[in-house]
Amino acid sequence: MKLLITGAKGQLGRQITSMIENKRSRLGDIDKIYYDAELKSLSSKELDITRLEDVLELTHDFKPDAIINCAAYTNVDKCETDMDNAFKVNALGARNLAIAADKIHSKILQVSTDYVFDGNSKSPVREYEVPSPESVYGKTKLLGEGYIRNFCGQYFIVRTAWLYGRYGKNFVYTIMNAGKDKGHLNVVNDQIGNPTNAEDLAYHILKIIRTNEYGIYHCTGKNECSWYDFACKIIEYSRINCKVYPMTSDKLDRAAKRPAYSSLDNMMLRLTVGDEMRPWDMALKDFINTNIL
Repeated sequence: MKLLITGAKGQLGRQITSMIENKRSRLGDIDKIYYDAELKSLSSKELDITRLEDVLELTHDFKPDAIINCAAYTNVDKCETDMDNAFKVNALGARNLAIAADKIHSKILQVSTDYVFDGNSKSPVREYEVPSPESVYGKTKLLGEGYIRNFCGQYFIVRTAWLYGRYGKNFVYTIMNAGKDKGHLNVVNDQIGNPTNAEDLAYHILKIIRTNEYGIYHCTGKNECSWYDFACKIIEYSRINCKVYPMTSDKLDRAAKRPAYSSLDNMMLRLTVGDEMRPWDMALKDFINTNIL
């Protein structure tokens, strides 16, 4: 199997690459199809997905059986003012990879986000719900989804949320560092979602992409919580001496609106390849025990 991973220096791209190289995950062994895979993991400097000619040339030469697009412009607030670059990476980049995948009859898996929804739901959102993003980040990611669907027949779209992992910056490391430095933290308690361990997500992406179960997936940690709940568990599990206090989102000066409720239901996952995502608190405890303590 020949596999192309874009955005390979990000936390998810690095997690998938590491999992393939190690041939296993915390959830168990990965499929043997990946043991002898020819893997090309490229950063944005090595492949600029916003340049169609570059993407077409590389995919023509390498001819991957599958493409996993982890590249994204993820600075949610900066997207509000840097709209052109957000559009180029999140929408045109996805379009270019979809066009290229279709030309060589490759599968493509696009990583997307809970931000494609407006946050007004009262129960976990399923794949058939109509997206209605309220931020530039969400709008450009949704357009990227549309391009994937329009330009390549063999596609998987995997929406995730509140992602953290061993590599790069994320909420877990931010809370731990701030907790050690300050001894007290204020964290919003009026935004609800699903913390997702990159280990779990990467494992399921590799499960999905070896199949022909095409379509849209939600793939997040099981059960839901607020950012405040999430922060409390991070402090508890990492044994940091810090007090965490709840606050409301209106106390924060942010350019982009966050979904108030973005809990996702992994319906497609459990009906096809199987949902082995762990409860968010169990996956978090394992992450901290394995990587930090």
